[in-house]
Amino acid sequence: MVQLRVLAVALAIAAVSTSVHAREITFGHVGGPGSLFADSAEHYAELANERLPEPYEVVVFGSSQLGNDQELLQKLRLGTVDFALPSTIMSSVSDEFGLFELPYLVKNRDHMKLIEEEIVWPTLAPIAEENGYRILAVWENGFRHITNNVRPIERPADLAGIKLRTPRGAWRVRMFEEYGAEPSPMALSEVFMALQTGVMDGQENPLAQIAGQRFQEVQDYLSLSGHVYTPAYMTAGARFERLPDEIKEILVEAAKDNQAYVYDRAEQLDRDLVDVIREAGTQVNEVDKAAFISASTPIYEAFGEEVDGAQPLIDKAVSLGEDF
Repeated sequence: MVQLRVLAVALAIAAVSTSVHAREITFGHVGGPGSLFADSAEHYAELANERLPEPYEVVVFGSSQLGNDQELLQKLRLGTVDFALPSTIMSSVSDEFGLFELPYLVKNRDHMKLIEEEIVWPTLAPIAEENGYRILAVWENGFRHITNNVRPIERPADLAGIKLRTPRGAWRVRMFEEYGAEPSPMALSEVFMALQTGVMDGQENPLAQIAGQRFQEVQDYLSLSGHVYTPAYMTAGARFERLPDEIKEILVEAAKDNQAYVYDRAEQLDRDLVDVIREAGTQVNEVDKAAFISASTPIYEAFGEEVDGAQPLIDKAVSLGEDF
C-alpha cells in the first residue's frame, strides 16, 4: 500500500512537472472555420508539430479568439502570443505595406512570388522587424471581391453612396472613397452583425473570408471585382524570440514550407466558393475591370507621392508583372 502511494505521488509530481515545462506556442488569427486563414494555420500547426520535440506544440486560436488584428499585433509586441497572421493591417505598421492596397497591382500568384522575392524580403520584412515584428513567411489572404445589399457592382460609379466595411488600411479606405463609396474600417469579427443590421451595406474580402464568415447569408450581391490581392504575413513577436534557436529554426522552416499548401488551397477555394455563395441565394456578377483600373490612377499617384520610397516599389512590382 505504501509503495502504491509513493508511486501515485511520483506520477503526480511527474504530471505537474510536465505541465509546468510544457511550451504552448500560440497562433492567433481572425479567420472563421473553413477560411483560408484557418486552413493555413491548422496545416502549419500539423507540419510544425510533426517536427517539434516535446514539450513544444503549436496551438491555433482562430475566429479572433485571441483578439482582432490590431489586438494581435499589440500582443505580438508585448509577448503574450507567439504568432499572428496579419494582412491589410500591416499598412498601419508602416506605410510601405500599403503597396498591396493598390488596385490590380498583383496579377496572379506567380507574380506575387516574384514580388515576395524582390520586394517583401529585401524591403518590407526589415521594416516590419524595425517595428517589432518578424515575418517568417508570406502566405495569402487573397483576391478581394465586393458584396453588398444595394445593387450589383459593375463599374466604380455603382459604389456611390454604399456604406462599405473595409479593414484597417488607410489606402483601402482612400481607394473606395475614390470609387465613390462610403468606406469605414471595422474589425472582421464585427462585420456579420453590421451587415445583418444594415449598419453597413457591404464589405470586400477574398471568397475564402466571405464564405468563412458566412456573409452570403446576409448579402444579396457578390461582384467579382478582384480589385486587390492581399498577402498574409506569418508573423512572430517578442515571445517567439525567446525560444531556443533550434526551435525557432524548425518553426521558420515549417512556415516557409507551408506556402505551397496555402497557394494550392487558395486556388481550390477560388474555384469552389463562387458556387457555394451563389447557392446561398447571393446574386453573382462580373465587373468591368477596365473601368476600375482606369479609376484607380489617382490612388497610384497619391501613394507614389505621399509615401517615401513608394514610387520605386510600385515601378518594381509593375515591371515584375509585365510577363503575366
